[in-house]
Amino acid sequence: MSRGKIALAGGVAGFVAYVMIVVALADHVVLAHWLVQLAYFTVAGIAWVWPAKRLMFWAARGRG
Repeated sequence: MSRGKIALAGGVAGFVAYVMIVVALADHVVLAHWLVQLAYFTVAGIAWVWPAKRLMFWAARGRG
């Protein structure tokens, strides 16, 4: 199996798991002060970028 296919499968599974965790934790934040909500949703909305970036670079390293 190529790195691209492994990265795709792992990325989709990881992103689905990440969204499930973020949504479950959001239930605890929704009644908090708006600044806490802002901080949580800002971090949760951006935090997935770095693992995705590393996964994409790993998958691309296998080419060529």
